Amino acid sequence: MEILFGLLIIAVGSFCQSSSYVPIRKVKHWSWESFWLVQGVFAWIVFPIVGAMLAVPEGESIFALLAAHPGDAAMTALSGVLWGVGGLTFGLSMRYLGVALGQSISLGTCAALGTILGPVLMGNTEALTSPVLIGVAVTLIGISVIGVAGSMRQKNAKSDEKQEFNFTKGLTVAVLAGLMSACFNIGLEFGSALHFEGTPEIYSSLIATMLVTLGGFLSNAAYCLYQNAKNHTWGDYARKDNRLGNILFCALAGVLWYSQFFGLSLGKGFLTGSATLLTFSWCILMALNVTFSNVWGIILKEWKGCNRRTIVVLLTGLALLILSSFLPQLLS
Repeated sequence: MEILFGLLIIAVGSFCQSSSYVPIRKVKHWSWESFWLVQGVFAWIVFPIVGAMLAVPEGESIFALLAAHPGDAAMTALSGVLWGVGGLTFGLSMRYLGVALGQSISLGTCAALGTILGPVLMGNTEALTSPVLIGVAVTLIGISVIGVAGSMRQKNAKSDEKQEFNFTKGLTVAVLAGLMSACFNIGLEFGSALHFEGTPEIYSSLIATMLVTLGGFLSNAAYCLYQNAKNHTWGDYARKDNRLGNILFCALAGVLWYSQFFGLSLGKGFLTGSATLLTFSWCILMALNVTFSNVWGIILKEWKGCNRRTIVVLLTGLALLILSSFLPQLLS
């Protein structure tokens, strides 16, 4: 029962994350770099700090904990900086591929590499058992099938849609985004010691999560501010029309986005009875993100006009990704 409860919590967090890009669509009269930076303040600083405070016992200090583990803290934050680069390209992948396909390819790659690279870099290769590697292989097959669906969609796209949809460029950016985004899970591995003795298991990774998102904010903020200067969009922040609404939509997007990692931390606390599910929890989260993002893609009519064969190929790829997340547990 605890395992099912843990999976449910992760699923709820995943649904929230996949919904986070819906309020962003409501932001008006702001350039991409402006709304990306503002929502990042909420998603990568404000709410992660609030979450991390749940992991701090009364009378303790996060700064003292980080000072006691400077190496782990530095590597965790550095992983976040690299993850932040992935976040930037992740946004571009959706620009070229749409919410559904962009998230599918990026998150699929992130799921596979995040699962493998974490244990490898931490010297815990014994966790990469045959069931785990088989699950990763099926994940990559699922990515390839979704890629085929994307190619079929491009061929079936209307002439005006092709100007927005660029599969070749989008695929390249999405794979890069997945590789860099895998650094989030690597950062959590580096930060596994960053918790206080006696902290409940469900909160144990929230301080590491805060450091990763802080690092990610630094790389994203640097790029967004550069774009503000390049595109002369500093005035976005001073515009009074829709400013309050834009900020509220960015805050909503931020809390929805952060919910995936808050849910991951809480969910893993209920999965301690299954070493296989703990190892594959990252892949489970990413696969669920893919599933829910495609639900939104359908709702937003991003696959409208595609023939039945294209939809069947897409759903086959998604099924393979979902299967890959649970396959290691079934084989162990």
